[in-house]
Amino acid sequence: MGFTRGMKRPITILYKRLSSPAHCGHTYSTSVAYRGSSFTKFSEDNRPVSHNYPNPINSCWIHFTRHYSSEISASEQADLIKQLRERTSAPIKDVKSALVACNWDIEAAQKDLRKRGVVLASKKSSRTAAEGLLALAQDEKKAVVVELNCETDFVARNEIFQYLALSLAKSALLLEGSKQSLAATPVGPECLEDLRMILSHPKISGERTIQSAITEVAAMMGENVKLGGGFTISAPPNGVLSTYLHTSPQPGVGRIAGIVSLEVENKDIPLDAVQRVGSELAMHVVAAKPLFLTKEHVPSDALGNEREILRSQAESTGKSQMAVDKMVEGRLRKYFEEVVLLEQKFVVNDSINIKTLLNNLSKEVRSPVKIGNFLRVEVGGIKKLEAPSGTQPLAQAA
Repeated sequence: MGFTRGMKRPITILYKRLSSPAHCGHTYSTSVAYRGSSFTKFSEDNRPVSHNYPNPINSCWIHFTRHYSSEISASEQADLIKQLRERTSAPIKDVKSALVACNWDIEAAQKDLRKRGVVLASKKSSRTAAEGLLALAQDEKKAVVVELNCETDFVARNEIFQYLALSLAKSALLLEGSKQSLAATPVGPECLEDLRMILSHPKISGERTIQSAITEVAAMMGENVKLGGGFTISAPPNGVLSTYLHTSPQPGVGRIAGIVSLEVENKDIPLDAVQRVGSELAMHVVAAKPLFLTKEHVPSDALGNEREILRSQAESTGKSQMAVDKMVEGRLRKYFEEVVLLEQKFVVNDSINIKTLLNNLSKEVRSPVKIGNFLRVEVGGIKKLEAPSGTQPLAQAA
């Protein structure tokens, strides 16, 4: 009995010590049960090892359990954030949130990010998207310019956004129209959204509809991304269709697009000189912002309003009626030089106007050359204006 009472205190102390958690970089939990004769512990590889110890007086069963923490170091977290950011191009805040929610499993986080991104993109669809890029695609038959909008210029500079814009233009180029027209023909977003295309970018690949691709890129960018429609112009039967993109971060995309078709009467002449002048004219259209091809294409109501304003300004000078008439006609010629393409001073050589430029080109190639149509589009809005035919709209930047 004396020996037994002497052993109770050491066992009580041992029990209290084992009941307290040990802190050694990993977490442990311990338990002690009296009236047993087995001793179980866990090895470093978490396999249980049991021992039986006979104790005629008071035996105890002690259970060591090792729990590994799921926490990772700060450097590992930063590396995972960087990897997922490179994979998805999603905002860093969303990337980290997805990793934390998925216990830093990068594959699960990527999947979760895509799911959440689509939902967030739909919520952002009502936000204003006035920035973006124009994408231009062309073949021997026609040229197509498509507008892809976003909320900020920062997203417009993203290479994934630019890749999507170019892919949209190439898909629109394959769209067959009901008839071939030399006039600029609008292409509405509803005509393109359900078209399927194959993407081969490292961060967005595979076959999907245009609308699905836009939604996925919107999820990546964290902004509202939308298709703004576009225009298509067919190439003339004999001549060239020249294009120019201004503020172009890479070939095929830019903020302002100019397209000019030049028609040549003689189909047997070389087109090198025509192509050179066509490229210069497309650049001129972007810089000079013409509204109409000839004076005859200016709508009568627009001309009447302009004439009324000019006459009111001239009469305020107090001069005679004859002098007022001369002032109105002089200022009206100035108005035509500002808005009519053939009357404008050539931006490359302001000593001549576009009409003279075409006359000189016709003499050079020994065949009459004329402008069949032109188009100017700028990011931020498109409004329809009178076309050379008098029945089809041209596009001019808002």
